[in-house]
Amino acid sequence: MTRIVARDIPPRRSWALEQQGLHPLLARIYAARGIESAAELDYDLKSLLPPASLTRANEAAALLADALEAEARILIVADYDCDGATACAVGLRALRAMAQGSGAEIGYLVPDRFVHGYGLSPSVVELAATMSPDLIVTVDNGIASVEGVARAHELGVAVLVTDHHLPGETLPDAECIVNPNQPGCGFESKCIAGVGVMFYVMLALRAELRARGWFAPENGRAEFNLATLLDLVALGTVADVVRLDRNNRILVSQGLKRMRDGKLTPGIAALFRAAGRDPAKATTFDLGFMLGPRLNAAGRLADMSLGIECLATDDAARALNIAQQLDALNKERREIEAGMQEQALAALEHVDVADTAGIALFEPDWHQGVVGIVASRIKEKLHRPVFAFARADEETDDGSGQLRGSGRSIPGLHLRDALDLVSKRAPGLLKKFGGHAAAAGVTIDEADFPRFRELFAAVADELLAEDDLTRTLHTDGTLESGYFSLETARLLENEIWGQGFPAPLFEGRFTVEQQRVLKEKHLKLRLRAGGLRFDAIQFNFGEAPGDEVRAAYRLSVNEYNGVQSVQLMVEHLQNV
Repeated sequence: MTRIVARDIPPRRSWALEQQGLHPLLARIYAARGIESAAELDYDLKSLLPPASLTRANEAAALLADALEAEARILIVADYDCDGATACAVGLRALRAMAQGSGAEIGYLVPDRFVHGYGLSPSVVELAATMSPDLIVTVDNGIASVEGVARAHELGVAVLVTDHHLPGETLPDAECIVNPNQPGCGFESKCIAGVGVMFYVMLALRAELRARGWFAPENGRAEFNLATLLDLVALGTVADVVRLDRNNRILVSQGLKRMRDGKLTPGIAALFRAAGRDPAKATTFDLGFMLGPRLNAAGRLADMSLGIECLATDDAARALNIAQQLDALNKERREIEAGMQEQALAALEHVDVADTAGIALFEPDWHQGVVGIVASRIKEKLHRPVFAFARADEETDDGSGQLRGSGRSIPGLHLRDALDLVSKRAPGLLKKFGGHAAAAGVTIDEADFPRFRELFAAVADELLAEDDLTRTLHTDGTLESGYFSLETARLLENEIWGQGFPAPLFEGRFTVEQQRVLKEKHLKLRLRAGGLRFDAIQFNFGEAPGDEVRAAYRLSVNEYNGVQSVQLMVEHLQNV
């Protein structure tokens, strides 16, 4: 069951925003999202939170500056998703530019998710040691790598951790940790992505080097313009689905502005081309649903080094060649995902979802790199927190092997906290776990899967209220007939929307004049409301509608044979 609820729109707040110059429709939409002043929508770079407010960013800058002065070997150890890849590319580009003229060497290493698992594990450190680094810098990982940091120290390697994930009870004994979620950090943007954290560290490093005279004319080094990295920061921020608070919206807005102005890194430009999208019209949709999945495909099916090379190279031809490889990998990923999702739904045919608060799924032939997407798809379909597991390469003492699971949650259940509760109730059941409120990962013995499934369902049942198990769509109410226009659709598309700051969703009653199914899973509609008619589409629809429907939809621009028209992107249909 899905419940459609209109957001509360405080009339005084909406009126005040309109008086400050906002378009009347935008004033209404922003008022419903808690915006009280047009100044909150000022996305100029000068409005960013200062780097000094990020705890230990200045210490990290000093550590890196010392390494550059000592002509050290710096090795970035990245995570294998889009956030990790963009964070790594930010570090590589900034450090290499700022190291110019010195003997410092900047390299990177990204773990193979199928061999090393997540984070700076001891095995990753030992692999890194073959490259003889003096300093390891983690990006988008490391906050839980207690053993890995200890192993680095045994090998005489210093470690700087930059991360944004929630810490465990024990922090790694690194030389420096920069993470807004570590105890005692007063940085206001707790939801900044890993790429955002690395960008802030690079801002602090530039200031530190400036204070040391590193960029003095006699040294022949020009100051690096860190704004050139904002397209990377925007992509990683949107693709990691972090909450778009004001600070994140500034980063994303500035990145999109550079894309629209044609100021892209070659890799980002190549990804746009491979996806068939125009960067001059770049939106958050492009970043989250077009570019992000193509980068993530490398980490899911192959090696994220491919994605990092795409983002780090200045050779446009090489970037395009890699982007085309990433596009092919993404198509393969979609095919694998479709088969796994079909198996998952078949396995759930005999499960009474109404009596199940939490779901755990496993099939022996599932692909490790795609289980997270499958968990997400099933979560969306059933509105339940879901874990999907695949076999890992490690074997247990009895030779039965281990499973790696990826989970996605719904509002009301903090997934990492749920795993923590499972681990306390069944010590030893979870070999490793970590993550966020909405997404988490876990490793268990294959023989323990039935036990995990039962415990996770029980914990979810305890933590979720009955109302949480009903999907709620929050809309911005009905849309006046005068706003069904290309002008309005473009106006809305050009704003910054994302997690925690959702794109406008409207509702209305329509007569269904035509309907047909595309590719056996998408519903193409012709809808009428009063004297207006609209083309509409619902992706992955559940069942065909009747003659009269209530729809929750977004306005979009549809382009066909060079002609643009308004199209309704239907999120939900119900008969009336």
